[in-house]
Amino acid sequence: MSIAANITALKTELESINVVLIAVSKTKSVEEIMEAYQAGQRDFGENQVQELVQKQESLPKDINWHLIGHLQTNKVKNIAPFINLIHSVDSLKLLQEINKQALKSNRIIDCLLQIYIADEDTKYGFDFDEAIDLLRSEEFLQLHNIRITGLMGIASNTESTKRIHEEFYELSTLMKGLKQTYFADKDFFNEVSMGMSSDYKIAIEHGSTMIRLGSTIFGNR
Repeated sequence: MSIAANITALKTELESINVVLIAVSKTKSVEEIMEAYQAGQRDFGENQVQELVQKQESLPKDINWHLIGHLQTNKVKNIAPFINLIHSVDSLKLLQEINKQALKSNRIIDCLLQIYIADEDTKYGFDFDEAIDLLRSEEFLQLHNIRITGLMGIASNTESTKRIHEEFYELSTLMKGLKQTYFADKDFFNEVSMGMSSDYKIAIEHGSTMIRLGSTIFGNR
């Protein structure tokens, strides 16, 4: 199927549930992204800052750009003026830099805390205790130009659907606990970014509000 047909089919699948479809457009051409855009897609996710900036400059300005890959502090300044949501906040140091650059751009930047849920050594993120310690810290409370709107997690790359269910369940449970304890009066803390092409249906079962799909939309490389 074409990119446009894939987008249409996914939007039909998701129309009865409140889930944002993020088209993962890393390595994809401007032409491919425009095909998705013309099919009504507006949320796109990129892993690399340099690639994201180049695409943002040449594509329509009503696109919502999501940074979903690991973000280095020295690259934050390049995306601070326009980024819609940073999914991959994995340290206080990074959050402080985002806050600093958001202040320079006279805006508040929405962020998700990336939580380490996978049984792998290669993934980034806070463990559960570290996320709680961050939200309790004085340093965090001094950051007025960022807004934590939820959590992001990446499940293990495994054939075991049981393990994927368990990992997404853990992230969903943490989200509910943090909401109750730290964000009970904050309507904006409501996003759970989990689920990719291989496991998004399981993620939706566990309350995902944002799924990040690449090959399901653009085909395999």
